[in-house]
Amino acid sequence: MTTTVIVAATTFPALAAEKWDMPMAYSGSNFHSVTGAEFANCVTTGTGGDITISTHPGGSLFAGADIKRAIQTGQVPIGERLLSGHQNESAIFGWDSIPFLVSSFDEHAKLYEVAKPAVEEVLAEQNLTLLYSVPWPPQGLYFRNEVKTMDDMKGVKFRSYNNATSRLAELTGMLPVTIEAAEISQAFATGVADSMVSSGATGYDRKVWESLNYFYSVDAWLPRNYVMVNSEVWAGVSEASKNVIQACAQMAEYAGTWRAKEYTGFTLAGLAAGGMTVEPANDALMAGLKEVGATMTTEWLEAAGEAGVGIVEAFKAQ
Repeated sequence: MTTTVIVAATTFPALAAEKWDMPMAYSGSNFHSVTGAEFANCVTTGTGGDITISTHPGGSLFAGADIKRAIQTGQVPIGERLLSGHQNESAIFGWDSIPFLVSSFDEHAKLYEVAKPAVEEVLAEQNLTLLYSVPWPPQGLYFRNEVKTMDDMKGVKFRSYNNATSRLAELTGMLPVTIEAAEISQAFATGVADSMVSSGATGYDRKVWESLNYFYSVDAWLPRNYVMVNSEVWAGVSEASKNVIQACAQMAEYAGTWRAKEYTGFTLAGLAAGGMTVEPANDALMAGLKEVGATMTTEWLEAAGEAGVGIVEAFKAQ
C-alpha cells in the first residue's frame, strides 16, 4: 500500500499549495470584510488547502485606490475594490453611481444584472476576472452641521471617493476632498472634511458620530464592491479548484447582499444611538439633489456611450 502511494506521488506530483493574499479597503468589522473572510475560509477549506486565501482588511496591504492595480499587475492574485473609484478608466465602472436611478436593493439587483456583462468585458481587457460582487446599502448624506437647503451645502468640505462624488460636490457648491475609507475617521476628526455621501454602514464602522452630527436619508445610489482575481492566475487554477472558488463566490455574494440589507436598519439605529440626528432629507433639499442627479445622469450617459445607454434602457425596459 505504501509503495503504491509513493509511486503515484512520483508519477503524478501534486501541485504546490498556493497562498493568495487578498487586500481589502474596509475595516475588518465591515460586512464586506466579514464576507470576504468567510469566502477566504471557504476556498481554503474547499480546496483542501491547495489554495489558501488570507484577507488583509483596512487597507493594511494596499490602500484602496491601489488594490485594483495590484491585482492587474500580479502583485497580489486577488482583492476587493469599489470599481466606481476607477470611473476615470471607464465610465462603465460608474453604472452603480447614477443618482436616483434606483433607490432599493430590488431595483439595484435588476440594474446589476444588465450592467454586469459590460463590466466583465472591461475587466477582461484589464486582465481581471470577476468572482463576486456585493452592494452597499443606499447612500445618504452626512454633515457636521444641519443642512436644510442646497445653499447650506455651499463651501462645505466633502469627502469624495470617485468621479460621481466629486461631481456631486461640484454641482452642489461643496469642496471635494479625496479620502480613502481607512482615513475617514481621522479626516473628520481633524476637519479635513465635514461631510460625505455614504451608507449607514461606513459611518457606523468609523464611528463618525464622534465628529459629525447629521445623517440625511436620500437613497442616492447603491454602489458595489467587487472581488476580482488576476486573469492569468485564474487561467492556471485547476478546474476542481475553480469550481470550489466559484461556489464559494456565489455563497459570498448571497451572504454579503443579505448582510447589506440587514445592516441598513441596524447601522442607522447605531448612528442615532451615537448621538447623530438621523432623518430623511426635506422636500426642498431632495428637489435640489434630484436636479443635480439629472445633470449627472446626462453626463454619465454621454461618457459611457452606447454601452451606458444600453444599460439604462435595458433596466427601464424590465
